[in-house]
Amino acid sequence: MEGGFNFPFGNDPEEIMRGLQDFAEKQTEALAEQQREQFATLTLNTAVELTGSAVSQIQLSGSIDEQTIALRDAMRVLFPEAVALVSAARQGFMRGR
Repeated sequence: MEGGFNFPFGNDPEEIMRGLQDFAEKQTEALAEQQREQFATLTLNTAVELTGSAVSQIQLSGSIDEQTIALRDAMRVLFPEAVALVSAARQGFMRGR
């Protein structure tokens, strides 16, 4: 009966270290990918929530033309902010791919 441990990477200490380092690198990459996806998802959700909330606060009154102008003015402010958040989310999804 042989003594020692039965490692899946073999009994060579250098081979064991390489295997453990490779495993650690893969785990780190997987965690980083998860974090990027969570950031992207949260950013996208924030863009949707903020835009929806801002649009719901718009109180339109007056003629159709006046309402159209008020809505257009509001979208001039909201749209660039929403695009910036969606762009950040997209970069989060695309990073590492």
